[in-house]
Amino acid sequence: MSLSTKPKQEQNNFSITIAPLSIAEIYALADNPANGAVVVMSGMVRNQTDGKSVVALEYQSYQPMAIKVFEQIASEIRCQWPEVNTVIIHHRVGRLKIGEISVLVAIGCPHRSEAFTACRYAIDTLKHTAPIWKKEHWADGSSSWVSIGACEIDTEK
Repeated sequence: MSLSTKPKQEQNNFSITIAPLSIAEIYALADNPANGAVVVMSGMVRNQTDGKSVVALEYQSYQPMAIKVFEQIASEIRCQWPEVNTVIIHHRVGRLKIGEISVLVAIGCPHRSEAFTACRYAIDTLKHTAPIWKKEHWADGSSSWVSIGACEIDTEK
């Protein structure tokens, strides 16, 4: 008697939108009965950068290429962590106020360790490679663009 095994159902969902992002929606998209863990990373607009008061952020993107980058990130995740079932990446564009969510990444996986590691890989890779640009609007009325790939260097490795 042979046992047939059902192929793993991989779920991806990628979006670039002007609409507000919802943690509940992202979690629901990442939910899968095969998951023992769903890790969600939420990037939010903070009120300062390097001690300078920020009043808003503005994001722009080259959407077709950004979605391809998100797809590539999911592919790389599945190569490194084959047990990952779900990769969700949503990014917002337009002008965002302090406290608004700019990016959500969710990883669903049978085990928490891989889910945490894959989620960190996804957000770090996205910040370095996706054609999404951020303009910081300062309290003094000035603004400046943050260059692509300008995310923090990980010194904990």
